Amino acid sequence: MHPDYLAHDAISLAELVRTGQASARELLDIAISRTEAVNPAINAIVLKDYDAARQRASRDDTNRTKNGANGSESTSAQTALAGVPYLIKDLGAPVAGLRMAMGSRHYRHFIPEQDAPVVTLAKAAGLNIFAKTSTSELGQMPYTEPELFGACRNPWNLDHTPGGSSGGAAAAVAAGIVPLAHASDGGGSIRIPASCCGLFGLKPSRGRVPRAAPASAGELGIDHAISRSVRDSALLLDLLGGNAERPLGAPGTFLAASREPCKPLNIAYVTEAMLAPTLSPDSRAALDDAAQLVSSLGHNIEPVSLGIDFAAVRHAFLMLWSVTAEDLVLNAERITGHKPLRAEFEISTWAMAHVGRKLGERGLPAALEEQRRITERLTDLLHRYDAILCATLAAPPIKIGEMQPTSTERMQMRAVTAVPLESLMKKLLTEASNKAFAWAGCTELFNLSGQPAMSVPLYWNARGLPVGVQFAARAGGEATLLRLAAQLEAARPWFDKRPPLMKARS
Repeated sequence: MHPDYLAHDAISLAELVRTGQASARELLDIAISRTEAVNPAINAIVLKDYDAARQRASRDDTNRTKNGANGSESTSAQTALAGVPYLIKDLGAPVAGLRMAMGSRHYRHFIPEQDAPVVTLAKAAGLNIFAKTSTSELGQMPYTEPELFGACRNPWNLDHTPGGSSGGAAAAVAAGIVPLAHASDGGGSIRIPASCCGLFGLKPSRGRVPRAAPASAGELGIDHAISRSVRDSALLLDLLGGNAERPLGAPGTFLAASREPCKPLNIAYVTEAMLAPTLSPDSRAALDDAAQLVSSLGHNIEPVSLGIDFAAVRHAFLMLWSVTAEDLVLNAERITGHKPLRAEFEISTWAMAHVGRKLGERGLPAALEEQRRITERLTDLLHRYDAILCATLAAPPIKIGEMQPTSTERMQMRAVTAVPLESLMKKLLTEASNKAFAWAGCTELFNLSGQPAMSVPLYWNARGLPVGVQFAARAGGEATLLRLAAQLEAARPWFDKRPPLMKARS
C-alpha cells in the first residue's frame, strides 16, 4: 500500500502514476482495500466491478511501461487523471454492461448498453471506474436511504445522513476511498452531500456538461463531481465541459482559473432561508462565519434580499420534479421494457409520480413561466454582483430516518395514488414538501435558474458535523467560483480534515 494515498488528491495521484512513483494497479488495489474496510460501515458502494478495473489498470501499466513515463504538464487535460480510481453514481449516468438500479427495485436488473457522455469522457481521461455509489431512489430525496440497498451513512457520524441524492459519492470521498467521485445535481444533489460530508461540490451551469438522457422538465439536472480539493473539480470540469483537448492548465481552462488570484468581488449576502422556513443556529453561524472570512480576504459583502416569492418557487420546482418522477416511474417501460408495478417503487416515489400525472400537464406551463421569472430576477441581480453567498442547507446533517415518511403519511400516499383526487394530492404534496424543504430548501433555486453554484466546507459545528456554505455566480461563471473557492481553500484549508471513521481505518 502506498503510504501517502490519503495525502493526495486525484491530480497528485495521477502524477505519481505518470512519473512511475506508483502504478495504476497499486492505486486501484488501495481504493478497493479501503472500500472493503469502510463500506460495511457507510454503505456507499452498491455495485463492484473490481475484476474489470484490475484488468484495465494492469493493461494501462503495461502500456505505460512500454511507452515510458511522462511527468510533463504539457500533456493535454484529456489524459491528466490516467490511473486514478473513480466511482460513478448509480443514477442517470449509465455505464455499458453495468447494472444501473438507480436505488429502485424496478430498475435493479436494468443493464445499459451504452456509456453516458460523462462516462465516456471519464474513461478517455484514464479514470478507472471500479464501483458505483448509492443514491436515493431515482434521486428523489435529499438523503440517501433507498429501501433497495439500505441507508448510506455519514463518515463524520454514522447516525447521520451524508445527504443526497449523491450521498454514496460524498460518503466514499469523505471516507478516503477516492479523492474525487462522479455526482449529479437536479435540486442540490452535489451541494447537499458536499455540505454534509465536509467536501467541495460544484454544480456547473446548465448545459456545461453533456447529459445522457433527453432533457427533463425544466432541465434541472447536471453531472459533475464531489471532491476533497478545488483543483480536482476544476480539472474534471475541463474534461467534461469541453477543454479536454487543451494543454493541462492552459490559460482559459478551469484548472488555470483555480490557480489564478481572485480579484476583489462584490458579493450579495443572502440570509433568507429560501424554500425553508428558517435557518438553524448552526447554518446561520456558518453563513456569518463565511461572510467574515470573505470580507477579510478583501471582498465587498452587501446584505441583500432576493425579492423572490419563495412559495411560487416551491410550487414551480415541485411541478417540474413531479413530471420527471412520472417519466421515470410510470413510463419506466420505455427504459426497462417492463411494466412498472407499485411494489417495485417506494411509496413516496410512486406518489410523486402520480402527482406528476394528475397535476403536471396543467401545471407545467405555469411552472416554466415561474422558472423564467426566477432566472430573469437572478440574472438582473448578478449584473450588480459577482456572486451570491447563502446557506447550502437550513440545518446540519439530519439523523438517519429522520425524514422518512411516517406510517400516517404512508397511508395518505397510498390513498391518493389509489383515488387521485386533486385536492388531496395538493395537500399531500404541500405537507411532504414542507418536511423536505425544512432541511434542504436552499439549493433548488439555482437549478431552476441554471446558474453555477458551489458548497464550500468552511465550518464544523460543536458536535463535529460539517456545515457548508453556498456561493452562486452568473451563468457561465464557474471560473469566478473556482478562483474564490481556491482562495477560501488556501485561507482555511479543509483537505486534511478527516472524519473519525477515516482516521480509525487509515
